[in-house]
Amino acid sequence: MLIVATVSSVNVAIPALAESALRPSDTQILWIVDAYALVFAALLLPAGALGDRFGRKGALLVGLVIFATASAMCAFMTSANALIACRAVMGVGAALIMPSTLSLLQSAFPRRERAKAIAMWAGFAGAGGAIGPVMGGILMAHFWYGSVFFVAAPIALVAFVASAILAPASREAVQHRLDLGGAALSVIGFSALLAAIIEGPARGWTDEFVLAGFVLAVVCLVGFVLFERRTPEPMLDMRFFHNRRFA
Repeated sequence: MLIVATVSSVNVAIPALAESALRPSDTQILWIVDAYALVFAALLLPAGALGDRFGRKGALLVGLVIFATASAMCAFMTSANALIACRAVMGVGAALIMPSTLSLLQSAFPRRERAKAIAMWAGFAGAGGAIGPVMGGILMAHFWYGSVFFVAAPIALVAFVASAILAPASREAVQHRLDLGGAALSVIGFSALLAAIIEGPARGWTDEFVLAGFVLAVVCLVGFVLFERRTPEPMLDMRFFHNRRFA
């Protein structure tokens, strides 16, 4: 819920950010909002693979520490570019948290309870989209714009303590090699795609940077699919998509 709410809550703070001492440009405001989502999306697959390899509970706890620290730092940044960088670091933490939580449910609950647990997980994650603006609005009515970022830190700290006590240790039973080629192609491909989408409205959809981003995204993501089909230990096994429910 916190990961999703962090996206939607910042939108409420945009007017206050625009008038703050940071004096961000329109493009910088866009990146303050979207740097988090870009890094989160780009690193989601590799972060999930790292959790599978080295332990999902460890990945979750490390992600919560990164997320909480970056959230607290965002509240006190003195320049727009520094705030954008901190938001990107928050995305790193979120990428480690999200797949770990779902994987841990698979090992924490017996099969008969698993569907109920996953439904609750999905429901709270979806609710984050609605809770974020409400939470952001309440904070903006009583505090400064930095509170929208800072509020995530104590919540993540509570989640860290609870996860350290309650979450079971979990990792893949069979150790696979890290798919560095697939990770690189997915990170570059998703980063280029999202950067082009973010910059498109400001620069124009025929701008060289935007077009280059889309071309690079197509090349890398098609290359990712082809690479994953040929490597013996893929990060994302493309055969999963033969299952219609998965696809």
